[in-house]
Amino acid sequence: MTLTVAIAGKPNVGKSTLFNRLIGKKVALVDDAPGVTRDYKEAEGMLFNLSLRVIDTAGLEFSSDKNSISSRVLSKTKQALESADAVLFVVDARSPLTQQDIDIAKELRKTGLPIVLIANKCEGTHLPEHYDEALQLGFGEPLPVSASHGEGMIGLFEKLSEIRFEEKAEVSKKEEETECDNEIRNIQKDKNLIMAIIGRPNAGKSTLVNKLLGQERQLTGEEPGLTRDSVPIAWEYKGTPIRLVDTAGVRRRSRVKNDLEKMMVHETMRAVRLAHVVVLVLDAESPLDKQDLTLARHVVSEGRVLVAALNKWDLIKNKDKTLDDIQHEVRTNLAQAGGVALIPISAKSGAGIGKLMEAAMSCFVKWNVRVSTGKLNKWLEAMTETNPPPIVKGRRIKLRYMTQLKSRPPTFAIWANKPEDLPESYIRFLTRGLRSKFDIDGVPVRILLKKNENPYK
Repeated sequence: MTLTVAIAGKPNVGKSTLFNRLIGKKVALVDDAPGVTRDYKEAEGMLFNLSLRVIDTAGLEFSSDKNSISSRVLSKTKQALESADAVLFVVDARSPLTQQDIDIAKELRKTGLPIVLIANKCEGTHLPEHYDEALQLGFGEPLPVSASHGEGMIGLFEKLSEIRFEEKAEVSKKEEETECDNEIRNIQKDKNLIMAIIGRPNAGKSTLVNKLLGQERQLTGEEPGLTRDSVPIAWEYKGTPIRLVDTAGVRRRSRVKNDLEKMMVHETMRAVRLAHVVVLVLDAESPLDKQDLTLARHVVSEGRVLVAALNKWDLIKNKDKTLDDIQHEVRTNLAQAGGVALIPISAKSGAGIGKLMEAAMSCFVKWNVRVSTGKLNKWLEAMTETNPPPIVKGRRIKLRYMTQLKSRPPTFAIWANKPEDLPESYIRFLTRGLRSKFDIDGVPVRILLKKNENPYK
């Protein structure tokens, strides 16, 4: 049985550091600036032999303005608490207790969940001077912990083990079987299709994620840069398990100044590297600027499937001309992507999202394609007869043999007598022919040249 615990507290008390400690890897961004976490994040973790599902929530801040970022973040945190079995309420033992801590305690008490009060930043043998103030919150003696150094984990394990024992006593046999099924699915999660949503700030990435999920899962608004971390979310599309990853908007490198934004960019690039399909969200009112092209080229260089979502299409008046212009620009500036799918959508209304997912799933199938060696060599023979390789230094380059090395992305090897002299233009000719013959347009294709002999001779 897996225990679901949500980590709550005011900003900058070490919630994300504790989250990273419990799941055993640095997934959540950690910085001295308050309010780094805005959308809640979930991950599987282990504390000794205790299986956990850990939810990292944003710092709880209260505001009278319902449209403010603080109010919207608070709404998402309350949503996360609904799925928890227990709450780890984190306070900073080095700082005086504040009214904000007291207000959060009142809010958490309303949930009716077991509360484990954690006094963080308790390093060494001497407790910080403000440690005892946490007693005022009414959750008993706080558990001294140092999330950054891993101290106090045994005490936390004992507290959570007690809660788990109480929960387990109430679970029926049928529910236990369901939990077992969930664990099996968690073990198989790496086989899921991983889809990352990337783009410039305020392009509509989180709005698209919410529309795909059918719920207001991610924080959205007019303010650019609301998403600061890469947030993976379990989802299913027509029976296919998908791990959907919402990422922070990426600005041009020259505009990235502080360390926090550098970490945000690093996390987005990491999400691209780990993804299978990457949806690049473009703003239809200002599409394909230099940063969009930079992101697109990075996706292709990583060998991931690239699908472009032309968002805010409902705001465009001359749609036919605009689409023709963008398609021409894609063909000109992203030739290496080879027919990347460009789908007009409105993330706000949901228009075009069905076509977007169809294109993503179709390209994912092509990305996994395998072509037999026999078919490849028949095709290579026909291509070289139609357009022979050039003559270099009085000798014609001969392409002797071809095979597919791997898929994801489709990667092929060709053995030649003088591979170092084969022009790049001829490799592009072969790549176009491969895409056309074996229906693998829209995904990266790689051709590697090998020296001389047939490896099976």
